[in-house]
Amino acid sequence: MDNRAIGIFDSGVGGVTVLKELQKLLPNENFAYIGDTASFPYGSKSKKTIIELCKKRIENLIDMEVKMIVIACGTATSQALEEMQAMFNIPIIGIIKPTVRYLRDMNFKKIGVIATTGTIRSNGWEEKIKESIPEAKVQNKACPLLAPMAEEGWIDNEIAKLAIHEYLKDIKNIDALVLGCTHYPLFKKIIKGEVGENVDIINTGEMVAREVREYIRKNKMENGNSENGDTQIYLTDLECNFINVAKKLLQAEDVKIQKIG
Repeated sequence: MDNRAIGIFDSGVGGVTVLKELQKLLPNENFAYIGDTASFPYGSKSKKTIIELCKKRIENLIDMEVKMIVIACGTATSQALEEMQAMFNIPIIGIIKPTVRYLRDMNFKKIGVIATTGTIRSNGWEEKIKESIPEAKVQNKACPLLAPMAEEGWIDNEIAKLAIHEYLKDIKNIDALVLGCTHYPLFKKIIKGEVGENVDIINTGEMVAREVREYIRKNKMENGNSENGDTQIYLTDLECNFINVAKKLLQAEDVKIQKIG
């Protein structure tokens, strides 16, 4: 048994969609979440900068003595996961591989991917999908406005609807749409209305939660506590709308935030 927390980080509030799924599947685990709000957004930054930011956040989490780390960010996963795994002696899981495994198991062949500009530019999703599903046809689309809109809480207004319509209008004839940025599940209702009921909307947080559960069980790292676990949230900049969006996501009356450097 291992009662240490599971560490999670993202550029902002998007990774809370992953935290929510982890809490659902692993209610007795402890979590430490870092939102790097001072450096938001990651999607427009260079690979070198993203690696530096990820290194700092992982060092923060290691200082908290977490037992494993989830990179709850599509951009950071696509551009820095392998470097972080080589750099640190701690289990680190990103959002891409668990999701690709699900796509393969479900036998999806016509796949859309929406993500930040940096993630689409890196081609990380398409490469991993085609490694696992060589016959897959992948349609990629960068949606750079969605993450900043999610941070503002603009997730169900006319601006969100117009932006999503514009981004998705050219994605046609798909079986599944991967929400390749963890902010995007906040727009799931609008996205579903745009692509139709027959398209499977893939929330990467659900796939990551299953992967983490399997990993900690296999490696006997479960928390021995039978009660609900504790979640600590840290932000690198408190002057943001994070708390309002996080409350809605976690369905919590009070979300306590601590500052971290």
